[in-house]
Amino acid sequence: MDLTQLLPIAVSAAQAAGDLIKCHYRSACDTWDKSPDNPVTKADLAADQLLREWLTAATPDCGWLSEETVDTMERLDKYCIWVVDPLDGTKEFIERLDEFAVSVAFVQDGRPLLGVVHNPATGETIAGIVSQGLTYNGETTRALSGRAEASGAQVLVSNTEVKRGMWAPYQDTFDLKQVGSAAYKLARVAAGFGDAYISLKPKHEWDICAGVALVLAVGGQATDLSGRTFRFNQAEMEVNGVVAANPTLHAALIGLLEPKGRRTYAASEINL
Repeated sequence: MDLTQLLPIAVSAAQAAGDLIKCHYRSACDTWDKSPDNPVTKADLAADQLLREWLTAATPDCGWLSEETVDTMERLDKYCIWVVDPLDGTKEFIERLDEFAVSVAFVQDGRPLLGVVHNPATGETIAGIVSQGLTYNGETTRALSGRAEASGAQVLVSNTEVKRGMWAPYQDTFDLKQVGSAAYKLARVAAGFGDAYISLKPKHEWDICAGVALVLAVGGQATDLSGRTFRFNQAEMEVNGVVAANPTLHAALIGLLEPKGRRTYAASEINL
């Protein structure tokens, strides 16, 4: 499959989904909880339907994995699959914080090859193909931060993780910058706005797949907290945290995180 032809399709789909989300953002939007402290809105579902219609029409033989679509194990038999979060950062969307995004990734044989992250509130679109670079709002952009030292690095982190004290052991080590959506954090790091992204708790594949593709597109490295490379479209969709940065800084971060006695967070804590 020609990824250079697939990328503009993914960009158009993400931006169209973003337009739908903006319509809901400007007015009252119905909201309910899928599970405790795990909200969903009409905007999530509308964007999910649009993305699925557009992307599967373009690639009818590909599988589908989305936060807002009932999962089936049929996807495991697919060589290619779309991994989508139609509205990553639903809490930020509800709170009217401009830190949510549409996240679209194309995966082949477990490897993310293409990613698009679009923030409808700010109008930012970050898109790229692995090993071929990325664009910021359609223009080729600078790559990852070149920072090599972990001490003093600007690390994009979760608002919730900071509130829960999970970053207390590192507050004197890093310049912590709180940002909402995981996909948006990864995309921002890929485009050079921040030195690294770290999540100390588990994430789902749809949270990170597109952002991981963007980091890889500019020669970065993105792994779980143990340094394991991600493989997507797995039966178990949760991953053990995220560390993303340029390769030198990534190695330094992994080495620094290990001795701090970080713990593995339970699945029940993922959406906290």
